[in-house]
Amino acid sequence: MPAAADLVWPAEVTKPLAAQCHTLIAAVVGLGGAVGWLSPPPRAETDAWLAGMIADVAAGDGALCTAWQDGRLAAMGGWRRDEVGYLHHLAELVKIMVHPRARGRRLGRTVSEALLSHASGAGIEVVHLGVRGNNHLAIELYEDLGFTEWGRLPNVIEVGAERYDDVRMYRRLNQPAHLIFRGSSGRGPGYSPPQRRPV
Repeated sequence: MPAAADLVWPAEVTKPLAAQCHTLIAAVVGLGGAVGWLSPPPRAETDAWLAGMIADVAAGDGALCTAWQDGRLAAMGGWRRDEVGYLHHLAELVKIMVHPRARGRRLGRTVSEALLSHASGAGIEVVHLGVRGNNHLAIELYEDLGFTEWGRLPNVIEVGAERYDDVRMYRRLNQPAHLIFRGSSGRGPGYSPPQRRPV
């Protein structure tokens, strides 16, 4: 059995954290991982992403979960609250990745479960994510964690001359008793009646 990972929730950017984040991202992207870059990014780009993530943490609008083994960053992921006011209860899971040398240790699941628990504790009602259509292992993991596919844009993710589906998934975390779920019903603010007549 592999050694358990230590989960750390950074609240500030440190030089070791920034260096380890860059190493992890470069390793994952170098093997074709779909985490937001088509080629291993320069250190300045990963530093900028990390700074933005920690800024969200400081504002209470996100969290970064890092998993460490033997003093190395083995996996990480985050959640970020939607910036739009009327979607403030919605958050996206972002940059969930495992270092190639640490695969097979269930770290992706460990980080994802920790993020879901953390987001729920922060009052997030719904989390969503995007995953490349050919990443079947990740899709299966998210389904196991209770996510449901709500749509996909076919062949829109560009990897050179190749195109892949953008699969969108969601999971409801909190459902306060006072909520009224209108869905697409003909009621509530902004309602407009349909103009097409039934055939």
